[in-house]
Amino acid sequence: MNAPEPRLPDDGLIAVVKRDCPTCVLTAPVLAELAAHGGLSVYTQDDPAFPATVDLRIDDSALDVSHRLGIEIVPTLVRLAGGREIDRTHGWDRSEWERVSGVAGLGAGLPAMRPGCGALNQEPRALEDLRIRFGQTGMNARRVTFGDDEDEVEAIYARGWTDGLPVVAPTERRVMRMLAGTTRDPKEVLGLCPPNLVELTVEKVAINAVMAGCRPEYLPVVLAAVEAALDPAFSMHGVLATTMFVGPVVVVNGPVRRQIGMNALGNALGQGNRANATIGRALQLVIRNVGGGRPQEVDRATLGNPGKYTYCFAEDEEGSGWEPLSTDFGVPRGVSAVTVFAGYGLQGIVDQKSRTPESLARNFAESLKALHSVKLAPACDAMLVVSPEHERTFREAGWSKDRLRDELHRLCEVPGEELVRGARGIDEGLPESARGRTHNKFRPGGLLIVRAGGSAGMFSGIIGGWTGGGFAGSVPVTREVKS
Repeated sequence: MNAPEPRLPDDGLIAVVKRDCPTCVLTAPVLAELAAHGGLSVYTQDDPAFPATVDLRIDDSALDVSHRLGIEIVPTLVRLAGGREIDRTHGWDRSEWERVSGVAGLGAGLPAMRPGCGALNQEPRALEDLRIRFGQTGMNARRVTFGDDEDEVEAIYARGWTDGLPVVAPTERRVMRMLAGTTRDPKEVLGLCPPNLVELTVEKVAINAVMAGCRPEYLPVVLAAVEAALDPAFSMHGVLATTMFVGPVVVVNGPVRRQIGMNALGNALGQGNRANATIGRALQLVIRNVGGGRPQEVDRATLGNPGKYTYCFAEDEEGSGWEPLSTDFGVPRGVSAVTVFAGYGLQGIVDQKSRTPESLARNFAESLKALHSVKLAPACDAMLVVSPEHERTFREAGWSKDRLRDELHRLCEVPGEELVRGARGIDEGLPESARGRTHNKFRPGGLLIVRAGGSAGMFSGIIGGWTGGGFAGSVPVTREVKS
């Protein structure tokens, strides 16, 4: 419920003060002079007995009048006429007080000027409370009230608003703080959120970002990830509805990685970093809570994968000799961006012996050919996460990322005779018509390469995807991060 409008006089002077301000104490005799001329109302923010020099003091410890007037500095002197503000000044400046009040000779013996103090209504928590009380949050979401005896964590879980783990209760204050992380309008519609095609606003994303445990500065990255996932090319509905293992994998590039403290180094794909963990989780909660994508309902994954809680990491651009992933999708280097890829769990590649790029590329290719099924080609997209030690082998040999990708594509050509049904004693496979020609494991452009991980360990990884092979699927989508 909105707060009632504070009552103010239609005409005259208003002074807003607080005892905990040396300049307000300094001007107390001046307020007495103005009161003697009549038509002065003094509103005190912190002590109803201050200033003692004025008989009529109005308690504004609730800060309603201060908020309504938009007081930033105390003391502030305001002139009203016909119910409207026509002039104001703040701090102590004799000439300004005389001009606003129309009274000459004020404050004899006082210094001519003294700066004021910050108003209590501008302190962060107070300002948040006032904006909530006055209905100035910019939010439209329905408010859910829990009973006095309800535990918030358990109540939210019972209503099905979680991914199975406890979430942070999205109070108005927390959502308001989250929205402060972006300049975008809370009412801005980002699109229709699958699978139920519900209108998705910035505010609804912020609510789920709170629940995921995000900090406000993460919100622009979450919004970019959500916008990428809403792109029809990504096919978020399909990612949910398929019985495959996939969920959104979020890769972040550009300066925002360091600004919000993301991890691109050791254990980049694991636990321990708040930004990595909560950004990916926020995207999943949006799809669940707004779009209705719940397991064993629209989400039909046979097994799923642990990354469906959260799967988000930053690329290690600083140590890399390669262009970032986002540049593959047309985003200039140095611009913050998010790429969303429909992927499943990590498949490790161990190679501690290869010292040439040719040997290491062959190992990568053989591991890639086992993805999805050794009998299917083209099978799916894949994201190859190359560790620093492995990337160094290619860099020192002068191999660019494009050269590695071209070599892997060449090495992933498989004779049709090895892929047809029944070959190698495996009934799965391609039809007999596949004989007599080679088939590539991946569609053109279906192999993504990023660098991430710790500086020690000759271990890279493959994140399988869900595209290609003539089946309906998803393609990676990149979006720039907007403030």
